[in-house]
Amino acid sequence: MSEWWTYSLRDLLLFSPQTYYRLFELYNMAWWPLPIFTVTLGVAVLILGWRGGARGGRVIAAMLALSWLWVAWAFHSQRYASINLVAEYYGWAFAAEGLLLFWLGVVRGRLTPAPASMIKFRVGLGVLFYALALVPLMGVLLGRSWTHAEIFGMAPDPTAVATLGVLLLANGRHTYALYPIPVAWCLVSGATLWAMEAPDFAIMPIAALLVVSVALGHAVMRRPA
Repeated sequence: MSEWWTYSLRDLLLFSPQTYYRLFELYNMAWWPLPIFTVTLGVAVLILGWRGGARGGRVIAAMLALSWLWVAWAFHSQRYASINLVAEYYGWAFAAEGLLLFWLGVVRGRLTPAPASMIKFRVGLGVLFYALALVPLMGVLLGRSWTHAEIFGMAPDPTAVATLGVLLLANGRHTYALYPIPVAWCLVSGATLWAMEAPDFAIMPIAALLVVSVALGHAVMRRPA
């Protein structure tokens, strides 16, 4: 019997790429036409993030919280857990992020879109647009069917990246607690796609690195000398 350290991440993957992408197809079909509604929510998040305002921030936080809680239950617990032994833990993490978004964003009003710099504003909107439009399109560009699309509010990847974009649009240190789980998911997703030898495996980690770099760079620039 081989020692555990001789195994790679690819050896530990319990499902094939075909099974993974088929999971999204069955999920989207089972809940159709809910994906149309979540896409509409995503567009609303983008518009409200661009317009700004305290009331808009609470609405954005409510929509994000709902999306994270939904993905926690409907995707991770009910679907992904059937092929991945740790998906239940992912579900708990997504539920925790949803509750944090509700507390800090809806109750406390800490997610008001009011970026303190044009760089944060542009990168935040760009990341948000990528999550809403380009993540679903990525699969098609790589030869997969539209039915496999990963959609904001339904799938974890676009939901996590969209949240990171919104966090850049918000101004304030009170949002820092909301970063770890979306960033961690971007790394987990990248590792999973790498294990499946997917050509787009690096995109999620790069998106997280970009957001964290901009947020940290802005925090350093604002620090008193």
